[in-house]
Amino acid sequence: MALTMTDVDRFEASRPRLEAIAYRLLGSASEAEDAAQETFLRWQAADVDRIEVPEAWLTKVLTNLCLNQLASARARRETYVGQWLPEPLLAGDPMLGPADTAEQRESVSYAVLALLERLSPGERAVYVLREAFDYPHREIAEILDITEAASQQIFHRAKKHVADGKARTEIDEAAVRRIVDEFLAAATSGRTEPLVRLLTQDAVAIGDGGGKVPARAKAFEGALAVAKFMRGLFKPSEAKRALAGGSPEVYAMTANGDPALVAVVGGRVVGVMCLQITAEGIAGFRNQVNPDKLERATQRWAASDHGEPLLEAAF
Repeated sequence: MALTMTDVDRFEASRPRLEAIAYRLLGSASEAEDAAQETFLRWQAADVDRIEVPEAWLTKVLTNLCLNQLASARARRETYVGQWLPEPLLAGDPMLGPADTAEQRESVSYAVLALLERLSPGERAVYVLREAFDYPHREIAEILDITEAASQQIFHRAKKHVADGKARTEIDEAAVRRIVDEFLAAATSGRTEPLVRLLTQDAVAIGDGGGKVPARAKAFEGALAVAKFMRGLFKPSEAKRALAGGSPEVYAMTANGDPALVAVVGGRVVGVMCLQITAEGIAGFRNQVNPDKLERATQRWAASDHGEPLLEAAF
């Protein structure tokens, strides 16, 4: 049965929400877009006049598509070259979804998305639907074909797993910008000590090159190890310039709700470094340099008011 324009418009009104759910579940903007489009094809093939609550129907279809995708994604990530990190989304990207509450903002942070990788697909779905989109457990139960009591239990278990691995705390924007400026000054000073002072003792640095760009297979752990890595990362060299296709300009932006440094060469984003800042200092760096995961960031950067670079000729 062919869709009417009203039916198409109804789906398109839901597409941003569906893509935002899928992104949190899959950690990939391109896969989120594919999941939403596949949901549209299912909507197109359905007898929509018989669907009583279209939003619930669409969410159920999308979520189940993502759960199937997660099962195969886990297998692919076992053979992924190096560390796997989500695809970063720069400020203003509609795929970030709702950001009205601290819980919603935190649920899309790079640190939490990485923690969600530890959850089972079912736990991840319940956590995302409840924490990020405020679905009642009754509706989550219907979407996932479980009981309401099971949804509540799964959510509490998932939330505990995420909370156990979190180090992020809410601090004011002025303090965040000051810390970012201090970090960049320390990283380009050529000295380790100023960097160590900015880091928590258990700081970590993770990079995702996807086999396309060199990145260490294991995370750097501890303030001294991370500081030495950052000192080397910001040390100029011809090899780095050749790898990046030029000398990057570094901008201060927000990615996934976190303060971030965005490296740009000739209008192309070549790296997004998200900083996990706590009241005690910088607890983590997650550096996405896999070019396959930076295409959307490049598009968003070109459309944004990114101001002047903090650092020119970074490498």
